[in-house]
Amino acid sequence: MAELSTVTLGGKGSSLSSSSLSAVAAGLAHVRIDTSALDRLSTSSSSATASLKHTIEIPNFLSLSETRAFLLVLLNKLLLTPSTSIRADLLLLISESLNSNPTTFRFENLQVTQDELLVLNNASSALLGVSAILDHQSAALTSFSDVATALSCEASKADVAAFNLMDSGDGHTSKEEVGVASDMRVLLNGSKLVGKEKIGSVAKVPKVHGTLREQVKSVHSKMRVELNSGFKLAEIQAGSDGTEQAVSTVLLSLAAALRELGECSFLRAKNNLESISSDDLKSSIGEMFGKECPTDASLGSAFTAALGLVFGKDYVKFAHEVNVLLGFVWKIVAWEIVTAFAVLEGAELNGKGQGVEGNAENSKADKKKKKVVLGKGTSLILPLLKDGLQSKRVAADEKSGLLETMVGNFLLFLDSAEPEFTGFLLKVKDILESNESRRLPKIPKGTRDFAKEQMTIRKKAFSIIEQVFERHGATALDTPVFELRETLMGKYGEDSKLIYDLADQGGELCSLRYDLTVPFARFMAMNGLTSLKRYQIAKVYRRDNPSKGRYREFYQCDFDIAGPSEKMAPDFEVVRVLTELLDELDIGEYEIKLNHRKLLDGMMEICGVPPEKFRTICSSIDKLDKQSFEQIRKEMVEEKGLTAETADRIETYVKEKGSPLALLSKLKQEGSAFLEHTGSADALNDLEILFKALDKSKCIDKVVFDLSLARGLDYYTGVIYEAVFKGGAQVGSIAAGGRYDNLIGMFGSKQVPAVGVSLGIERVFAIMEQQQKDQNQVPRPNKTEVLVSILGNDLTLAAELASELWDARVKAEFLVNKRRQKHFDFAKESRIPWMVIVGEQEIKEGVVQLKNLEASNDATIPRAQFAEQVRSRLNP
Repeated sequence: MAELSTVTLGGKGSSLSSSSLSAVAAGLAHVRIDTSALDRLSTSSSSATASLKHTIEIPNFLSLSETRAFLLVLLNKLLLTPSTSIRADLLLLISESLNSNPTTFRFENLQVTQDELLVLNNASSALLGVSAILDHQSAALTSFSDVATALSCEASKADVAAFNLMDSGDGHTSKEEVGVASDMRVLLNGSKLVGKEKIGSVAKVPKVHGTLREQVKSVHSKMRVELNSGFKLAEIQAGSDGTEQAVSTVLLSLAAALRELGECSFLRAKNNLESISSDDLKSSIGEMFGKECPTDASLGSAFTAALGLVFGKDYVKFAHEVNVLLGFVWKIVAWEIVTAFAVLEGAELNGKGQGVEGNAENSKADKKKKKVVLGKGTSLILPLLKDGLQSKRVAADEKSGLLETMVGNFLLFLDSAEPEFTGFLLKVKDILESNESRRLPKIPKGTRDFAKEQMTIRKKAFSIIEQVFERHGATALDTPVFELRETLMGKYGEDSKLIYDLADQGGELCSLRYDLTVPFARFMAMNGLTSLKRYQIAKVYRRDNPSKGRYREFYQCDFDIAGPSEKMAPDFEVVRVLTELLDELDIGEYEIKLNHRKLLDGMMEICGVPPEKFRTICSSIDKLDKQSFEQIRKEMVEEKGLTAETADRIETYVKEKGSPLALLSKLKQEGSAFLEHTGSADALNDLEILFKALDKSKCIDKVVFDLSLARGLDYYTGVIYEAVFKGGAQVGSIAAGGRYDNLIGMFGSKQVPAVGVSLGIERVFAIMEQQQKDQNQVPRPNKTEVLVSILGNDLTLAAELASELWDARVKAEFLVNKRRQKHFDFAKESRIPWMVIVGEQEIKEGVVQLKNLEASNDATIPRAQFAEQVRSRLNP
């Protein structure tokens, strides 16, 4: 027998972990109390009087391992509890009992002190002991269940598209789901056994296993703290310190995750049974499975029992029932591996795996027959399972046959209490983390890769946007992706903290561009331009917290008009351009909120806001689309020093919103405070011109006059606007802009008035992608019109025919393969409408077969007229 390890408690820097506790609970480790702790306790408790009699009550429903875990936690809590009445004698009694490894524990009529009694009577020790076992076991289950799933995918030829999940970079994808998908890809990398079987219990793996990982981490975080903190005796005397409720809360979520995983594993095990090719083996294992494997009904009963106990506040028994549930799930996952193994290596369970070494012909035949390609990970795990099976083999008794004995030994090896199993799991982790099967790299948070389907949507959108911009006479412009830091700073108000600074590369401090407007203004000033209508589509960068539809790297599509003009003419055209963009992109219902910076400043002054706080209060008001006014009021008063009366006056104004002409009429009524303020009166006159122009342009119905709109950028001087999507996808603002008459002048001697709009194209893409999902539309990622299919291996013929089509400006691809079906599968998958098919017969006759896949008709055309006829049929 292997030498037992030692768990030391009470020493300087020592702590109790769930794994070391589980080793003691399983009888695989001894307990040792550090001598310094014993010396300290002997000195401090020398005058303590043990005048009370006490029996340590061990709940009769606890298993032996749970009881040992309870006593170890109790021992550690006594060591950690700050009191001069905790005696070394009591600690030694408990540790020696644990080390003697009895089958039952009895601690009756103990002489204890008052403080010791308080600790011994606290039920948290039993709860924490069982919870620590759950922590350790459920962590092991996460790897164990991944292995079982990978083997099941190969056994049942499952479609594993669900494991293509990647980190979207926007902070919205579950980190654990992505981690599960990555581990499954590592295990199945290169497998030729996974197929196209749509299996629900496989498709749900990232979410189900990812949720379990999340809950396991929550339990582990809780245990790491609770196992190593002493009891506060004053709180125990008061009745409770809240530990039981806090621990039970995380265990309840763990129980729900365990049930889900167990149900999915049970379904996969049943799928595996159906995939066993040998009828005899299927029947025999199916019979054992029906008798011994817990069912999904068992999981439901165990979960319901646990639920009732936690609601009844019987926390220790609740944790015990969750442990029972975990045991059921563990056994189901073990059976999932057994059934998958039976599909992949049935001969082993039939007893044939012991092999006859002398028959070389049979050996060669078996190798030929068994020529299957497992995943790089599963091909390393299967031999480990075989080794485990061999190590547990014993002779069959009279009552059970060889198969029953082997299955029993297999399940014994997969028992978490077995020392060999820990070694197996460590090897599994090595496989997942090894260089040979290393997980794929990830992209930085807040960034995205775009696959071919997404690029199809993006290219279509960019084409529409460019057409709208060019329809209005704008010319294209491009600027560097980074600017001098001094160019960007001081232009974005409080948002300046989101600018990405670059390392000093030799004397110039640079930053990634935050938007496209400031670089445009810098370009105008640097080149001495006083007039330009331009558009720019390029990436910008913000050191923001990623969320759905909000990235750190994203495209902006800007349209700006700079230079002197008729009053409000550029403002009208920019708003008109915005409506055209959103209408032609066809993303659904939207509205354009519109306000005026001078009107905002007038409102600030009318309400009594000090001039130096105008911009910071506007920044608060700008959050009203995400927060209630009560939250904004608190920020303005408590953080920004505004008086409560001023905040209340602001509230009466920012609630005003509605039809542009109607609200404008209301604000211009006689006696309006706005008319008495020069700046706001000018703003109302500007808005009157704008609204009348928009009305004549028949796009005013898309505009909402909203006094709460307060774009946060410092450079706005006039009209400001923001487009908001009103459909189901919660993406927030999708476009914004305004007038900035002083920005260009900040870089040069000339003041050049300007107005522009920026389309948040990433959010538009999110809406368009969601629309396609809702409508079950799959975008065609390529524009290939013709597939040149050579039925054979003549690459030169493919090169000749394809080149003729390319020279004729026909979009074409070629495929050289002997199997006819391969060509049709490729054309179907790529949604190519036409095929040119050339086989031996066509070569002999000097013709090609032209097939219209959409119309399902064929034509035989002469080889000499091939390219000309193909082009004429494509463009009749």
